Formats: sequence, structure tokens, C-alpha cells
Amino acid sequence: MRTRIGGVPILNTGTLSPLTPEYRRNPDFFKGACQLACILTILLLAFIFGEILLKAWPAIHQFGFGFITGTQWSPNRGVFGVLPVLIGTVESSFLALLVALPLGLSIALFISEDFLPNSLRQFIRFVVELLAAIPSVVYGLWGVFVVIPLVQKYGTILSDHFGFLPLFAGPAYGNSLLTASLVLALMVLPTITAISRSSLVVVPYSLREGSYALGATRWETILGVILPTASPGIVASAILAFGRAMGETMAVAMLIGNSQRLSWSLLSPSNTLSALLANQFSEADGIQISALMYAAALLVALTLVVNIAGEMVLRQTQRATSVLR
Repeated sequence: MRTRIGGVPILNTGTLSPLTPEYRRNPDFFKGACQLACILTILLLAFIFGEILLKAWPAIHQFGFGFITGTQWSPNRGVFGVLPVLIGTVESSFLALLVALPLGLSIALFISEDFLPNSLRQFIRFVVELLAAIPSVVYGLWGVFVVIPLVQKYGTILSDHFGFLPLFAGPAYGNSLLTASLVLALMVLPTITAISRSSLVVVPYSLREGSYALGATRWETILGVILPTASPGIVASAILAFGRAMGETMAVAMLIGNSQRLSWSLLSPSNTLSALLANQFSEADGIQISALMYAAALLVALTLVVNIAGEMVLRQTQRATSVLR
């Protein structure tokens, strides 16, 4: 587009507005690729869940809701119930999170604040995050040779003194819910630490300075300003850790005892949905395959419910802490 100034033609290099007739919007290939990836991911998830439901339909039709409330799993008699396994899945994951969250958050605070020189903090962070690279079977072997003897030793003491409580009722087994939960806590620790640290380091330094200016001590600033501001990221780390704990298979199958008996004691053997699938799928046939696929569908649904609930809690936390940002 040319204009004339003093009779001299000059090229107008100004940017065309989207409202200008000569404006032509170039196709945004990156946006289209991202939209396509999102759609394909949703379709893939729907396809996987649909295939699981299709394989599980004979068991769903035959057992119905009684499969969820049943307490016996006997393939020889054609009786299948997963209530003890469901409880074991939730209980083991919750106990692991109960142990790992305070420990992981403490480590994240320790390596994000100026308690140590930067080089030492980076080394500690590297070592903690390196735990995520260890295969789960190695955690299982470590649990067999280290954790099981400790649980047997101290579990006996707990059952002797506190056996009147259902959580510590004896006898104390090495392969137990407590053993699997302790190993799961170590496995999800890097997830909690890494995400919590990332949330803590992005807290604006001006908030720290303002808190110190008002006369707050270091720990008052950490507990009253930094942690509440970083709470959305901490909640997200807990959600991800809980989801990973529910889906962990090999280490849990090696340590939890794989018992279908319903028990509230932490010192008794238990089972999880993922361990049940890993232990029995290779030898299953007939209706047992459908029952295992039914259990897999329940695991997917349980994970989905946890993530939805976690997303709701996360959004509520973000709204509550938005005034601090």
C-alpha cells in the first residue's frame, strides 16, 4: 500500500489490522496440532475404557453390583468379589500419602529456602529426584530384605501393646498392608518433593520481604505466607502422588501379601486392584478374565474419581489463595 508525501511515493509498512480488507490471517498450524493432540488423547482414553468395559461385560451382566460389595474371590467356585481389594487399594495409597506428604513437603522447604548453600541444595534435590528412576521391582526387593524384617519386629511390639485397637490387631505379618504402604511412600516421595519445591520457589520474593517488614520471623513467614501461597501446587503434588500409589503394581504385589480376606489391621496381609490383576491375569480363563477386566474398569473409575475430586479441591484452594498473589 503506497502513499504520497510531497509528491514522493512512500511504501506504507504499517501492520495491517484484522479489520482491514487486505488482512489475511495465516493458518495457525501449531494451534491445530495441539487441538488434534487433545482430541486424539480423549478418543484414545475413551477407546481404552470402552475396550475394558466390552471385555468386562459378561462379568458385569452376571455379577452386577454384587461384584463390588462381595468379599470372596474364589475362581474355582465362580465367586468373585472385590470389596477387600478396593479397601486395600484406597487404604494403602492413603497411608503412603500420609507418610510421604509431610516428609516430601519438609524436604521441599529445606531445599527451596536458604537453609543450606545452593550447591548442597542442588545435590540433595538431585538425589531425591533420582529415587523416581529406580524400578519398582528394586523397591520390592528392598522391601523384602529390609522393610519386612523391621515390620515383623516392631509390628509384634505394636500388637502386644496396642492389639486391642483394630488397626494394630495381631499377629504381625511381614507381608502386610503396612509394609506395602511404607514402600509406596518412598516411591511417591520424589513426586511430592519436586512439585512442591517448584511451587515454593515461584512464590514472589516481595511477599517474603513484606512479611519480614511487618515483623514476622522466618518460620512465621514460611508457615503463614509461603506455604499458603504455594498450597495449590502442594495439593497438586498430593493428587498426583495418590494416583501413582493406587496404580503401582510390582512392588505392592511383592509386599502386600495378596490376601483377599477383609481385615482392618495394618499388620495383616491385604491386596490391591493392580496387584490382583498382575498376579491372576496370566492364569485366568473364562469368566475369571471378565471379572479381572471388571476390576480393571473399577480401577480406572476410581482413579478418575480421585482426579476429579482433586481438581475440585485444587480449584477451591486456588480461589482461596488468589488474594495472596
